[in-house]
Amino acid sequence: MREVNCTYKEEIYSVRDDGKVLRHSIAGRRTRPTDNQWTFGKLNVKNGYNEIATVRVHRIVATAFHGIPPTKEHVVDHIDTNKQNNRPENLRWVTRLENILLNPITTKRIIAACGSVEAFLANPSKFKAEFPEPNYSWMCSVSIEEAQISLQRLLSWAKSDSLRCEGTLGSWIFNRPILKNQQTEIVPEISDLIMAKNLNAVQRNWRIPSEFPCCPQEYAINPIKAYADNLKIGLLFCVNNVYSSLVSKIAISEDQQELYILSESKERENAIKPWALAKITYENEMFVHMNLGVFFTREGAEKQYCLAQGLEWSGGDSIDDYC
Repeated sequence: MREVNCTYKEEIYSVRDDGKVLRHSIAGRRTRPTDNQWTFGKLNVKNGYNEIATVRVHRIVATAFHGIPPTKEHVVDHIDTNKQNNRPENLRWVTRLENILLNPITTKRIIAACGSVEAFLANPSKFKAEFPEPNYSWMCSVSIEEAQISLQRLLSWAKSDSLRCEGTLGSWIFNRPILKNQQTEIVPEISDLIMAKNLNAVQRNWRIPSEFPCCPQEYAINPIKAYADNLKIGLLFCVNNVYSSLVSKIAISEDQQELYILSESKERENAIKPWALAKITYENEMFVHMNLGVFFTREGAEKQYCLAQGLEWSGGDSIDDYC
């Protein structure tokens, strides 16, 4: 992994080639909450970019690996159009016009909405209503392999005769093989998976992209056992831009292929259903986090925690059995 230092907007950053940044504290000043921590940045749900204290991470990474922008008018082009893929090879300084003309994926989207690039350039404001609301849900930080696969699939779509991608964008970009039909690559069926914010994790039946702090990055033999070893009661299990939860109970199956986690909302006093149950498996070199339900009461959650493991429940009913 390459790591370089740069100065951006009078701040000093260390930057890694996976898109992570670390902002250094300023000598003689109080350390800020986001100083001296490696991060991909916090997602700004309004524009789809990762930011650190309102500064866009992709501009920091581009400055570190590609130098300062040639002019003030230059912007950063995400080559695969994934605004959270801030790997240096996915970024380049371009003018706004080049951002349209040099990126075949962007060009294809403009043609789909406007009929032609020429028509769009002649009067961009005329087509404002033709562009749908931006879809940021499929975007996420990616590994090198995922970045290559997603770019390949988007470029294949850009070269195809199809004007629109069918199904959930994130599902076919990341989680399904490309189907061959003569010379055209066809969009696959919709997957029930979405990418998590960890590079090696996905989510099933779990709508909000989340980060799982205890998810192991390295493991020797058994990945599920390694995950279980990372978990401790009271540690942060899941965090996203809506809620966060803490580990309450942990169980691993006898064959060490399934992990069950009962968690409690960190904001319990404000949560309608503060208890949640998750099952974790390891499939295709990814940790799969499956949501098994949320609950009004601890008793209701513990009942399902028990039943999910194939054990008998000796307790009573709760409101969760009827709601």
